Amino acid sequence: KMTLPLALVALISAFGSSFQYGYNVSVINSPAPYMQDFYNRTYLERTGVPMDRGFQTLLWSLTVSMFPLGGLFGSLLVWPMVNNCGRKGTLLINNLFSIAAAILMGTSELAKTFEVIILSRVLMGIFAGLASNVVPMFLGEMSPKNLRGAVGVVPQLFITIGILAAQILGLHSILGNAEGKAVAQGLPRAAQGEDFPQLTQCYGLAAGWPVLLGLTGIPSLLQLLTLPFFPESPRHLLIQKGTEEQARRALQRLRGRQDVDDEIQEMYQENLSEKEEGQFSVLSLFTFRGLRWQLISIIVMMAGQQLSGVNGV
Repeated sequence: KMTLPLALVALISAFGSSFQYGYNVSVINSPAPYMQDFYNRTYLERTGVPMDRGFQTLLWSLTVSMFPLGGLFGSLLVWPMVNNCGRKGTLLINNLFSIAAAILMGTSELAKTFEVIILSRVLMGIFAGLASNVVPMFLGEMSPKNLRGAVGVVPQLFITIGILAAQILGLHSILGNAEGKAVAQGLPRAAQGEDFPQLTQCYGLAAGWPVLLGLTGIPSLLQLLTLPFFPESPRHLLIQKGTEEQARRALQRLRGRQDVDDEIQEMYQENLSEKEEGQFSVLSLFTFRGLRWQLISIIVMMAGQQLSGVNGV
């Protein structure tokens, strides 16, 4: 059955990690004109000449493309990190990438440097690459067999919620604007003049795209503060660390009952079967006939999703 600890750890993991993947996929779409204007103004202040249109296009392309590039590096870090640091430990360490990126992006306009935005997109990509692989693994190992399907959809659900949140917060009337240019709801029309930025700041309305980008650190901070109170993956504790007693206590807390011997024995049996069969390499995966059509189907579906350009919409 679904217990409160299991439900909470699923929500905390998905909100603190998967949500941000979706959020950062689309967060720069709405404020793009204001961010590009910031790039141009910063360049003009430094050099005294306007930025060439081709160079501006190159910088913006880098800003967008650094996120998936960082994701590639993050995915390569998954295996060594989950084995050495644990599933929960990896998620906690991963939060540092997000928090650092949020601080850099949130202060980029104040520091008058657009380079940190590009760097931050790499950091967020590494975060997303790790999160998109570790969260499903973590929740799958925490869940009983009959709930793995239901719990398994939670990360994807929070990815789409993150995309939706970024689109809503990115509206011009909320945060998708230049700092001090927020649409003042309820302010008198006389306030819409030269003193408008100062008035919006007094009313707490001035925010703009730096805050929109910096908000990504909040879910990570919440996860960093709350996830340590929940157990590590029982499978990692039992198989990788060899601490059966810790694995048993983790299962007892997650299942809400004391008798967890059947699951302990099941994990031992799964580990024995994996050792007998050996690990699949990437090359053997492509050459194994029994999985050929399943592999082709997955590649076509995933490639089609990415090549459709949905992440840029």
